[in-house]
Parts: sequence; structure tokens; C-alpha cells
Amino acid sequence: MAKKTAPKGKIAPKSDAADKLKDFMIDGIKDLYWAEKALVKNLPKMSKNATSPHLKKAVDAHLSETKTQVKRLEDAFKALKLKPQAVKCEAMDGLLKEAKGIMEETEPGAVRDAGIIAAAQKVEHYEIASYGTMATYAKLLGEKEVLKLLLETLKEEKTCDKDLTKVAKTEINIKAK
Repeated sequence: MAKKTAPKGKIAPKSDAADKLKDFMIDGIKDLYWAEKALVKNLPKMSKNATSPHLKKAVDAHLSETKTQVKRLEDAFKALKLKPQAVKCEAMDGLLKEAKGIMEETEPGAVRDAGIIAAAQKVEHYEIASYGTMATYAKLLGEKEVLKLLLETLKEEKTCDKDLTKVAKTEINIKAK
């Protein structure tokens, strides 16, 4: 198929670009699936580099939750009668590279712990936005099972963000200053 051209300043769609909201939602779920699987690989690095027992506990608890979230996305694919497929999520890839950079740029201790929290919260905020958007689409499209699964994960992501804020405010940031 010939590549579409667009007027200057406009972006031409790829040949396989979504033209229906359901296709766009499925693309978003594929992104989230890649993102969650990447987190399963990267959260242990954050835990190993954290010095605060409270932060380690929070990261380890979220790792366990993230493994469940991967399974939940697989269930969402099943509800859509699709085979689970991960498509590289450029946003999450960038956030995880930034997290590694933050750890490289900070000495072990409270400042690195503060950096880990900052990086983790950026990840959580991305996930909150993504799950919230996909849930909105699922609701509009009448995909009740997919909606239920996405909302369950959205709730967990919001709780994780609140837990990280609490650890930052009550311990880490105070020690880091």
C-alpha cells in the first residue's frame, strides 16, 4: 500500500492506522500489555536499588500486583476474542530509561530513594491516564468485561500512587533534604 502524504505540518497516518475507536482501544491495550510486562522486569531493579525498607516493600508489593495486571490484560484480550499481543510502548520505554538514569545519577540512600519514587510516580501517572482512557473507551463501546478489568487495575494504580506519596512525604523526602 502506498504511503499516504499529508500537507506540511500534518501527520500522515500509517497504512494500518486505526479508523475505529475499538481498534484504537485495542492498540492501547497492546501498549499497556507491553508496559506491564516491562515493569515486571524493571521493578526488581528499583527494589534492589532502594534503601528504605518501606520503599522496598511498596515496590515489591506493586511487582506482585503488576503480575496480576498482566494476567488481567490477557483476560481483556480473551474478552475481546483476541490473542494477547504486546506492542512496544514508547512512553513506558522512555519512563523506564529515565528511571535507570535517575538511579545512575544518584548515590544510594535517601536521595536515590526519592528519585526512585519520582520515577515510579511518573510510571503510575502514565498508567492511570492510559487505563482511565481505555476504560472510557470500553464503556462507550459496551465492552463490559474489558471495562471491569481495566477499572480494577486503574484502582490499583491510583492506590500505588497514593502509597508512594505517603512514603515520600513521611520518610524519604525528609531524609533526602
